[in-house]
Amino acid sequence: MNPLIKISVPTEFNFQVNLDYLSRSPDESLYRILGGKLYKTIPVGSQTPLFEVSGDESGFLTVRSMDGETPWSVEVVDAIVMYVREWFDLDNDLTPFYSMSQGDALLNGVVNRLYGLRNMGIPDLFEALCWGIIGQQINLAFAYTLKRRFVESFGKKVSNGEVTCWLFPAPEDIAALSVSDIAALKMTTKKSEYLIGVARLLADGVISKEMLMEAESFKAAEKMLVSIRGIGPWTANYVLMRCLRYPAAFPIDDVGLHNAIKSVLEMEQKPTVAQIRELSAGWANWEAYATFYLWRVLY
Repeated sequence: MNPLIKISVPTEFNFQVNLDYLSRSPDESLYRILGGKLYKTIPVGSQTPLFEVSGDESGFLTVRSMDGETPWSVEVVDAIVMYVREWFDLDNDLTPFYSMSQGDALLNGVVNRLYGLRNMGIPDLFEALCWGIIGQQINLAFAYTLKRRFVESFGKKVSNGEVTCWLFPAPEDIAALSVSDIAALKMTTKKSEYLIGVARLLADGVISKEMLMEAESFKAAEKMLVSIRGIGPWTANYVLMRCLRYPAAFPIDDVGLHNAIKSVLEMEQKPTVAQIRELSAGWANWEAYATFYLWRVLY
């Protein structure tokens, strides 16, 4: 039997707060939440380990295999630990963010209410890009519906007992599709074209997570992304904050961000971009976290 894996967490971490965030949609199929525990599968070479993540007050996350008596290799254990740490952004010290927020009229109450929330990541670049494209100009509920159709049509199902999770499709699989294959899911023709185009770029090695991480600056990485057809400033900054972990990523034109600020400050009208720039003047290098916390006010 595989031993339990213990993953240390920072003081500024609350498993339940993060689990609440992950519970936003019943249409989520890339992971499952049952009985206060989180279930997930990831690709590790040719293997697809299915595992359970639970948390308590001990300062650790506990990871348990759902693969029965099949022992995990060192490679699988290392991949799972790396994925979980990145998924929950466990290696980011939030102390400066919490200190900054205490003197910020917009963030203070929000951060105190959501203390322990991490910027839940999307470690896989292709998944992050696809999710950004799928979510363009539609509401969150419909975006989740489309993502589920996409995942369950072209991804891989991994099950054990009552637990079923799906693997996100590989770029190579989507690159081989026709526009009509994806449009049949009620995706627009443009989005179908964008998804196939992004898949081909990743499959051919034209762009990769490593390339973006090694960019000379945040702005250089943003420029690389917006050069891709279908990736505008909003999608680029979404990927930069959720996958590449650039702290200064800031989708300032996001409607959800505007609505959250309007709600928190009890404004009659949504703020202008100029007003948001003024309100965010003290957020330097914490724009991504500030945005994520404000999004959570609404979603």
